[in-house]
Amino acid sequence: MHVKTNDTVIVISGKDKGKKGKIIASFPKVGRVSVEGVNQATKHQKARTQMQAGGIVQKIMPIDASNVMLVCPKCGKATRVSRKVNVTEENGKKVREMIRVCKKCGAEID
Repeated sequence: MHVKTNDTVIVISGKDKGKKGKIIASFPKVGRVSVEGVNQATKHQKARTQMQAGGIVQKIMPIDASNVMLVCPKCGKATRVSRKVNVTEENGKKVREMIRVCKKCGAEID
């Protein structure tokens, strides 16, 4: 997936188009993400015990990951993500890691 937990994203389609938020949870197997303040549903919750109060609760529902775009932390614009292989040597062994890169300004995202 092109986004991870704690990334700042902008919604590009759907009823919440244009809203910005932070990713609370990501579900890579099903390709969905939960974004803070986006796609909220009301749930009528019954009190399970005498101490717990029942009522109407706002719940954040996951949306498809293709409906969000990553916001670059450096330039602040919604951007597509490319990947770059970073090769370093540790203790005589080559270590390869994938780094996400902003397509607009070229800054490394993580």
